[in-house]
Amino acid sequence: MANIDVVDLGGQKVGSFELADEIFAPSEVNEALLWEAVKHYRAALRQGTAATKNRKLVSGSGKKLWKQKGTGRARVGSVRSPLWRHGGTVHGPQPRSYDYAFPRKKLLGALRSALAAKLADGKLIVVESFDLSEPKTKLYRQAFDKLEAKRTILLVENSQTLSEKLMLGSRNLSGVELMLNTEVHPYDLLRYERAIFSRSALEQLQESLRKTVSKRKLAARNAEVA
Repeated sequence: MANIDVVDLGGQKVGSFELADEIFAPSEVNEALLWEAVKHYRAALRQGTAATKNRKLVSGSGKKLWKQKGTGRARVGSVRSPLWRHGGTVHGPQPRSYDYAFPRKKLLGALRSALAAKLADGKLIVVESFDLSEPKTKLYRQAFDKLEAKRTILLVENSQTLSEKLMLGSRNLSGVELMLNTEVHPYDLLRYERAIFSRSALEQLQESLRKTVSKRKLAARNAEVA
């Protein structure tokens, strides 16, 4: 198993964290699966509010404009006809949801790939704790600069250790988003340049992902025996 340095918010090494090979190995990066996960996430974000008016919704009288026969003109029933200017639209878009089902196993596989890719790029940072003396934006900005995270940052904290200081100190930082380890999506890891995990958050996330990998391997082994 590989190790990653654990640092404090001053950038000083205070320990190390053991990474599971089944999650953080470079061979685990599946770009096709990452693409699927991002596509699903972005599809769910679409509002789907585009709409056009059909002939029953456009304004206009329903009266027949002229009699059916005897005028020499083409027959017509209403000014709302799609054939007419300002008439209704045929087969136009209507409000809909673009969301669709995405298997949980594929989502967890994409999450493992995103974590492995972040580690391979050297953009994964583990800190002992996010706590500072005061919940000030300036102090957190200085701390992230010391960690060489000067652009977009994803902060991942454990729900049990999430502090009000971190929420207040990071919420006004541009390009910085705070998220719980139970809510992290592959899209978030790919969207932000740096991912900063607290030790407890990464430990809990790694343990949950290892359980899914173990179940998958056990199911594959049982299938081979059968």
